[in-house]
Amino acid sequence: MIPLKGSVRIKRYPWVTVAILTLNVAVYVYGLFLDPQAQSILFLRAGAIPLELTQNRDFGPFANLVPVPFTIFTSLFLHAGFMHVAGNMLYLWIFAQAIEDAMGRVRFFFFYLVSGVLATSLHVLMNPSSQVPIVGASGAIAGILGAYMMLYPSARVRTLIFFFIFIRVIELPAAVMLGYWFLLQLLGLSSGGGVAWYAHIGGFVAGLILVRVFLPVQRPSRGWFG
Repeated sequence: MIPLKGSVRIKRYPWVTVAILTLNVAVYVYGLFLDPQAQSILFLRAGAIPLELTQNRDFGPFANLVPVPFTIFTSLFLHAGFMHVAGNMLYLWIFAQAIEDAMGRVRFFFFYLVSGVLATSLHVLMNPSSQVPIVGASGAIAGILGAYMMLYPSARVRTLIFFFIFIRVIELPAAVMLGYWFLLQLLGLSSGGGVAWYAHIGGFVAGLILVRVFLPVQRPSRGWFG
């Protein structure tokens, strides 16, 4: 299933969402000008490597661009290929706008980063000795998906469905579409395939739990007293 459009209307232009999307695409385009070896080195220098994070130590062979703990953040803006970045940015664009509108720009920005940190942390916890860098915005975006499911479970999501040779566009409740997405992540745990499934799961659960924390406090209106 590929989401095409959500039904939640927003009141403010999603500047933070656009900025995050633009930065991700810009970093990806920059990587296109690197040869494969240089791109691999970039992932080693800016990706989140579980062994380094658990030991808080740069094991090389190339020096990190930032201190080891901060690779959790730099890794969120690296992608391994066109389908990787295109898929992530599609989900970001469709679902992040409504969350940014609900939280406000500053709260949304920190929610995005916290979701990404928690998502990567679960992956590291489950793979503490791995020396394979984790890259991509998937964990942070999964947090947005969890928040969307919590706030707008009945919103309609126009979705492209593939069923063998049949292709159809239908509208599904967000709870159904995102619930199916989460189920796929759980099933993916048994397949491996170089996908950071735990990061997806961790980000989604973080979004479900933390969304209310990042919503602005609604102050009760003052009434007239007779």
